[in-house]
Amino acid sequence: MIYRMKKKDKKEKLNFKKVLGLLGPGLITGASDDDPSGIATYSQAGAGFGMATLWTALITFPLMAAIQEMCARIGIVTNEGLTGTLKKHYPKWILYTMMGFSFPAIVLNIGADIQGMGAVANLLYPGIPTFAFSIIITAILMFCIIKFSYRKLAAILKWLCITLFLYLIVPFLVHTDWPFVLKSTVIPTIQLNKEFFAILTAILGTTISPYLFFWQTTMEVEDRKGKSLIVNKKVINEMKFDVDFGMLSSNIVMFFIILTTGTVLFSSGITHIDTVEQAAKALEPIAGKLAYIIFAVGVIGTGFLAIPVLAGTLSYILAETFGWKQGLDKKFHEAKGFYTTVIISLLLGVSLSLLGISPIQALIYTAVLYGVTAPVMIAVILHICNNKKVMKTYTNSKLSNTLGFITLILMTISAFALLYFQFL
Repeated sequence: MIYRMKKKDKKEKLNFKKVLGLLGPGLITGASDDDPSGIATYSQAGAGFGMATLWTALITFPLMAAIQEMCARIGIVTNEGLTGTLKKHYPKWILYTMMGFSFPAIVLNIGADIQGMGAVANLLYPGIPTFAFSIIITAILMFCIIKFSYRKLAAILKWLCITLFLYLIVPFLVHTDWPFVLKSTVIPTIQLNKEFFAILTAILGTTISPYLFFWQTTMEVEDRKGKSLIVNKKVINEMKFDVDFGMLSSNIVMFFIILTTGTVLFSSGITHIDTVEQAAKALEPIAGKLAYIIFAVGVIGTGFLAIPVLAGTLSYILAETFGWKQGLDKKFHEAKGFYTTVIISLLLGVSLSLLGISPIQALIYTAVLYGVTAPVMIAVILHICNNKKVMKTYTNSKLSNTLGFITLILMTISAFALLYFQFL
């Protein structure tokens, strides 16, 4: 009996280790989507509309998973990043347009995340100024990205994903009407007003961001270094599991952030939240110190996860465009242009407050830039994944195309809606 139990425990450990080994680029990509700026958007949705936007988590999951799976497949089949594939097979104006929009959008996103992390850290330790925290955070990030190899950095990022699941705890620390939560999740609520459609647009733009397309493709290439380059059904299926798990985790966290702020803040009449620190601070007197600390620590953890992804994405885009040596597995002297881009993007991000750009302004500008580029990038990704010259026998299935075109239509509508809400 004891022998059987030991054998069973050993088998369970091996299965867990095997599953953990399958998780990589997809998990990190999904987790980095819930960055401090994303948390701010989901907190606004929960505080402003209660449970009314919970159903969006069910809608965005299959769309996110479909697009990120296409990006991952491009990386595996071509053994090139998305930038390299665009450069090789498409007109240069598409590549330069994407790069022109991506650079300011990613820098603004980095800036908003650093400022958000600094502000939340200041709430936990008021004696240290927000800007001092922002500088410390930037220095730590810079050191880790330059010092550690891809394998080491990926392992660190993988463990940082655990901080996301702190948000699953908070609704159980307060009174939650679970039957109403279930109803709000499966039965969509639509409010016919400008504010509600604006938050729907923001949620869609936050969950399906163009920088994730570039990161996913490039990380599949990085992840396969030192492994067999043979592409077969097993490799594709393992990638799909990783991507689906990552996107599902991302949407679960999104769901619980909306649930937390909807349950605690909206129910208490706090319906206007602009930043993550406001959301964290508002939780304390209502949900208690533990809920407040969990929320705040989660923001800092997700920032440390997301910013390397943002800065790394920008570096890969520029390196592939201009033919620089690249890769997180290289030392600084082996890829100076690559790492210099990382340094510049972080320094520009941390200096946004000196330029008078607030986190909210940075998020608005980022949303507009992402909103304009997302439909174009999705259309290009769909074209690549249906191009047999590029993808050989691994072109899109009917399901992938269906989900991809639904995403394209929704993101196009979202882009026009975003421009309308911001400028008209």
